[in-house]
Amino acid sequence: MTQTPDAPQPAPKPTRIAPIVTPDAKFFWEAADREEFVGQKCADCGRFTFPPRPMCPHCHSLKREIVPLSGRGKVISWTLPRHPPPFGFREPPIIAVIELDEGIRFVSNVVGTTLDQMRHDMAVEVLFEPTMNNHKVPVFRPSAK
Repeated sequence: MTQTPDAPQPAPKPTRIAPIVTPDAKFFWEAADREEFVGQKCADCGRFTFPPRPMCPHCHSLKREIVPLSGRGKVISWTLPRHPPPFGFREPPIIAVIELDEGIRFVSNVVGTTLDQMRHDMAVEVLFEPTMNNHKVPVFRPSAK
């Protein structure tokens, strides 16, 4: 069967490597697969913790809660890897430290912009991109904030 020129083309297969899921972060990656952005909060002192871990680094409590995150933040710093070429990407990705509205910092990619357009304190919002093996990862794009 041949496709007509106007027929929609299938989406290209993802080349991004799937996340490495650890027991402490399993909840995070399962939520990302559902396109939900969640985090870990100490049930005793109320502070957010990232990356997820079994003990609060602030008060040493073992009680933790999984809570939804706003998905909004601002760019703190960024870089563009050039050598060696990053595996799993068609073009080198912009890698950034994002400070979420909740106060925790998150390392991710910024999409939908160019390196020249990146700015300190640029408002961003989360979205999810597919990976190999049918998973998803949170990335960020500029927002109108």
